[in-house]
Amino acid sequence: MKIKKNIALSDSGFVFDPATGDSFTTNPIGLEIIKMLKDGKTLSEIKSAILKKYLTDEATFEKDNYDFMNMLSKHRLTVDNEKEKN
Repeated sequence: MKIKKNIALSDSGFVFDPATGDSFTTNPIGLEIIKMLKDGKTLSEIKSAILKKYLTDEATFEKDNYDFMNMLSKHRLTVDNEKEKN
């Protein structure tokens, strides 16, 4: 899963989709995850980076990340890696 290329991010956590005009805000960890997705990082790489940087356990990360990814998908901010190749 990747963030769409046209999604704009600010350092304060403001997320803007120019295709729809929708905007969202996210917390600093969500912003880091979105930036890593934009950079093409895998879920494994993101998980490793978050677990190293923050005091959280793997189970908590898995649950929170699952919820966050679903939210990104629900708001159509992501694209499936396979669809992007076509």
